[in-house]
Amino acid sequence: MESSAQLTEWKRSGEFDFLFEVSSVPLQQALRHLQAAFANFFAKRAKYPTFKSRKKSRASAEYTRSAFRWREGALTLAKMDTPLAIVWSRPLPEGAQPSTVTVSRDAAGRWFVSLLVEEKIRPLPRAERSVGVDAGITALATLSTGEKIVNPRHERRDRRTLAKAQRALARKEKGSNNRAKARLRVARVYARIADRRRDHLHKVTTRLVRENQVIAVEDLTVRTMVKNRSLACAISDAAWRDLRMMLEYKAAWYGRTLVAVDRWFPSSKLCSACGTLHDTMPLNVREWTCACGAAHDRDVNAAKNVLAAGLAES
Repeated sequence: MESSAQLTEWKRSGEFDFLFEVSSVPLQQALRHLQAAFANFFAKRAKYPTFKSRKKSRASAEYTRSAFRWREGALTLAKMDTPLAIVWSRPLPEGAQPSTVTVSRDAAGRWFVSLLVEEKIRPLPRAERSVGVDAGITALATLSTGEKIVNPRHERRDRRTLAKAQRALARKEKGSNNRAKARLRVARVYARIADRRRDHLHKVTTRLVRENQVIAVEDLTVRTMVKNRSLACAISDAAWRDLRMMLEYKAAWYGRTLVAVDRWFPSSKLCSACGTLHDTMPLNVREWTCACGAAHDRDVNAAKNVLAAGLAES
């Protein structure tokens, strides 16, 4: 209540005239989000809320049902006379009515509209297959079937373009219009990398969820692993955390089971044929033969062991 009253005073002061450019609903929603952030902080569920610059941070506005009009596929926001010109990424479910609309702009200057609707997702028919997934860098994922999914390494492919844009940005005077333009060019390169990476991960995870009833993965601590300076860039480019997150929510949507195997499980040092546990298995050893005579590809063997451990847990 106090923050709402202060918002009214800001509008009357004349110093923050830009607050009149949008409806009061997104402003009130921002205050509610701030209240939730502080509640999470005092409950020790999150860190102290950080200030977000109006110019540098991702700009967004959330409209509730009273602040927009949705008619026959046309969206009109409060304080607008005509509907938004939108290029739809996919149609809304038949008969769906948006309850919340979020308009946002990313660092590359692109505008997005997100509509919150209720949708019932039908579980897929039960699949007979199960798969173990071993995340890697050379191959994005190695499956227990022996298949290796290629890692496109999007950041490496655009590294020269990114470096050139960053050098140009470093030469520009701080606060100048040319620096703002150079920053936008850098952001567009980053956006291109992120978009291609996300598209590839969606295709991979959707395929794994559609084809397998049980998916077993390693419970990797990516936050700790990226502290390795020699591998941090490659691990971040592979986006293991995003891969895991997509598998989690898609498995929940479509009635699949995702099992996370303990991170200390010795998947690489264990023979998937006879179960012999080897004392050491250096990273440079990519193929090895067990005493039982079984010849192993390191990653395929690890994926088979992850699958076996996952099926045992599930």
